Amino acid sequence: MKHLIAPSVLAADFTNLAKDLEMVSNSEADWLHVDIMDGRFVPNISFGMNIVKAMKSVCTKPLDVHLMIVEPEKYIEEFREAGADVITVHYEACPHLHRTIQQIKATGAKAGVALNPHTPVSLLEDVLEDLDMVCIMSVNPGYGGQKFIYQTIPKVKKLAEMIMERNLKTIIEIDGGVGLQNAEALLKAGARVLVAGSAVFKAENPSDVISRMKRIGADTMSV
Repeated sequence: MKHLIAPSVLAADFTNLAKDLEMVSNSEADWLHVDIMDGRFVPNISFGMNIVKAMKSVCTKPLDVHLMIVEPEKYIEEFREAGADVITVHYEACPHLHRTIQQIKATGAKAGVALNPHTPVSLLEDVLEDLDMVCIMSVNPGYGGQKFIYQTIPKVKKLAEMIMERNLKTIIEIDGGVGLQNAEALLKAGARVLVAGSAVFKAENPSDVISRMKRIGADTMSV
């Protein structure tokens, strides 16, 4: 499988959001990553369903909606109706994780689970077969522009081994501090979706950065 690039809209220019979304639509990006924050699960607030719906009307790429919120089960159907194609919830926010995963799947969206930097991948053993994607947080969630936590790389390798041993199609996404400097190492470790915020939107030529990230590792990936 070729790797996917998902620019994170959290780093976009909100005074000219339509222009940035059109850039993503016309680029080699695969998804648009949308972080939903509630000021409770993470110490920041971003946007809700109406903004997601507006993004969907402008951006032609699938929306990868990352719910950094408590009680995400209350809002899954609404985010799906707003245009979410992939819905990811946090392990740490879901006491009934299996039920929440099935709720996402029932909407027709792809189901993902995110793990904070301190959360071991072994905790997903009993639900891994049910997941389309696991999002490994390589920064502490809540703010863009943070430095990449390099312990993420062996964590990705361990998860990739778990997936391979079970012959699953679950893919690994990396979110936080991802850029041209570490993309190849992450792909070699087993990542298949690279979420890039500041590395894309703060660049002089965002489309070119996306294209360069798409080319990285193309000759080194085994699957």
